[in-house]
Amino acid sequence: MVRRPVAWVVAVVLFVEAFGIAALNWFLGVVVDRQDMSLAGLDPDMMSASSKIGGIVFGLYFALCGLVALLVAIRNRPPAGFGRILLISAAVVHGLLGAFVWGLVGWTAFLFMVVVLALIVLLLMTYDRPAEPTDAVPPAAPGPDNGGGSKDGGDSPVTSPPAPTTP
Repeated sequence: MVRRPVAWVVAVVLFVEAFGIAALNWFLGVVVDRQDMSLAGLDPDMMSASSKIGGIVFGLYFALCGLVALLVAIRNRPPAGFGRILLISAAVVHGLLGAFVWGLVGWTAFLFMVVVLALIVLLLMTYDRPAEPTDAVPPAAPGPDNGGGSKDGGDSPVTSPPAPTTP
């Protein structure tokens, strides 16, 4: 099946992306700190610290999403509850980031974001249908011994009249 390999790929991609986002924001924070730049009068130390904190937070977010995908791959069960919400939010974030990077970075970054978005959606959709139990008993066909219909032609089965009671 395609479900487990997709889950493994999504987990690896999200872990790599978590590291990449954290490292990029950390690098930008170091650049701002070393150049002692100010943007519209903002404190350079505050800009540096906020860039580093933002990188750590987003890195942990993507790592948590990667952990959910890894658990899906290991267990071969659909994500449920909080994990499903995390993966849906990661898909939304990649859609928004894809829209932003088209104009800011270029079409290659947009293509990467769309591919990751497609992988997350594929992961969510392949586990969408619940598995049918193999030991389920098929419904019985209507017949004379199991109530093959009602007197009024409806679909409700015929019920026997109540037994008479003797005083």
